[in-house]
Amino acid sequence: MRLKHLVLGTALAFLSAQASIAAPIASGFDSGSLGACDDCFSNAHALGFSANFFGTTYSDIYISNNGYLTFGSGQGDYTPDGLGAAYAGLPIIAAFFGDVDTRGAGSALATFGTGTYAGRAAFGATWDGVGYYDSATDKLNNFQIVLTDRSDTGAGNFDIYLNYAQIQWETGNADDGQGGLGGFSASAGFNAGTGGQPGTFFEIPGSRTPGSFVDGGTAPLINATNNGTPGQFLFTVRNGVVAPAVPEPATWAMMIAGFGLVGGAMRRRPRVNVSFAA
Repeated sequence: MRLKHLVLGTALAFLSAQASIAAPIASGFDSGSLGACDDCFSNAHALGFSANFFGTTYSDIYISNNGYLTFGSGQGDYTPDGLGAAYAGLPIIAAFFGDVDTRGAGSALATFGTGTYAGRAAFGATWDGVGYYDSATDKLNNFQIVLTDRSDTGAGNFDIYLNYAQIQWETGNADDGQGGLGGFSASAGFNAGTGGQPGTFFEIPGSRTPGSFVDGGTAPLINATNNGTPGQFLFTVRNGVVAPAVPEPATWAMMIAGFGLVGGAMRRRPRVNVSFAA
């Protein structure tokens, strides 16, 4: 049994001046894949550039099947306890921290690789039509994380793009969800992995609020944005500090709705994280 904690992410008022990308999901970034799996994560993969994330500079990254990237080591956590002050995992960037399961027939695999994005060297990971636990594929999600080199603005600087094209499920069926909905629903954002020090974490409004992120929900990710491009969030990382941009007006309602979520206890059968060398 694990106690779920409601932690509100820090909403910083900072407007990004970076250009948006029109297409939510970029092609490519598929030279590697995790294979059909549940709760698996990759070995270290080279970014192709240096990334200073809250004072530590990294040259590689780990891909989790469950919708996020981590620095320093791999992580297979599947229940979105939140990316706020109570988060106790590794440094993380999450597009859709949820219980992704790609073992079902009809689910795509999580892919990753280097390429070019916004005219810059980039590393991307894509979940293009992935199912949820336990091997369910009646609903599929399509989202992506792209990190781009911004060393032109300073050593270790980079940008984070979170891209969304389709979100049909929000919860694995072992996280108190039914048919991919309800229960302990997904979160998105980032955390330095430092125990919630002020300014080191952020959750997109609607995180962990059932019925928010899914298409047609109260705060659908395919419509949300902080840079004017529906289905895209852009965060700039300068001198190791991540700057969340000001939400679009419609997303303030999403944030308020998220404040009402109450955490609770849940049971779940244990599963073993599996690391793939891909």
